[in-house]
Amino acid sequence: MPTAQDRHVAAEKVATEAGWQRLNLDAGTFALAAFVPPHLAATDTLTIYIEGDGLAWVNAYTPSLDPTPRNPLALKLALTDPHHHAVYLARPCQYVDAADRRNCSTRYWTNERFAAAVIASTDQAITQLKQRYGANRLVLVGYSGGGAVAALTAARRHDIATLITVAGNLDIAAWTSQQQLSPLSGSLNPSDAWPTLRSVPQLHYVGERDNVITPGLTQSYQHRFPRDQQPEIVIIPGFDHYCCWVEAWPRLMAKPAQSSN
Repeated sequence: MPTAQDRHVAAEKVATEAGWQRLNLDAGTFALAAFVPPHLAATDTLTIYIEGDGLAWVNAYTPSLDPTPRNPLALKLALTDPHHHAVYLARPCQYVDAADRRNCSTRYWTNERFAAAVIASTDQAITQLKQRYGANRLVLVGYSGGGAVAALTAARRHDIATLITVAGNLDIAAWTSQQQLSPLSGSLNPSDAWPTLRSVPQLHYVGERDNVITPGLTQSYQHRFPRDQQPEIVIIPGFDHYCCWVEAWPRLMAKPAQSSN
């Protein structure tokens, strides 16, 4: 298994080879890492990609000491965004070292990965990115557990143009039950935020063959909303939790596929 430092270096290489640069954002409880294109000018609508859970567990019994992902899929999605007004935001304790690892207890990438403190810090970091680029409106794109963070953050804000998730974990209680996991005590559940989120335009992509976040889990979130306000789901044939989002992303973002509810 790659070490934490190996994973840090690998992600930095993905970003720097694309010409993007690293930012460290002081976001209250946590310092959050971001990657941004250095020549991105002021933009009215900024798209912010939020990473998945990363390496939360080494095995079924042992939490990781560093949740930096082995495959930073949300970063790769951001780099292929066809509109070129995009930045990337990591989750707490991913890609950070030394003093920037403050408050990095394993609970924040295990049972409290969607805790109020996590969402508050993400919200602060997003506000900083919005101000940096003079944006008025935001598109939040969350991958896997980043979908939960994106949804919960969107529920706190009034500047979200669109909430988009890719294999997003949107019903935490249904997910832990389906996967036979212990409940994520201390975490918020996006499904419970439906009264606020029903006014937010949404689009949720899920792979037909995804056995981590199944289409049924995404539909469980959808069905929390009144019938005439249910968010759109797009089920992609042949895709699973990892394949083939990066390759298809420019097409999906440029022209959303036909929905399948």
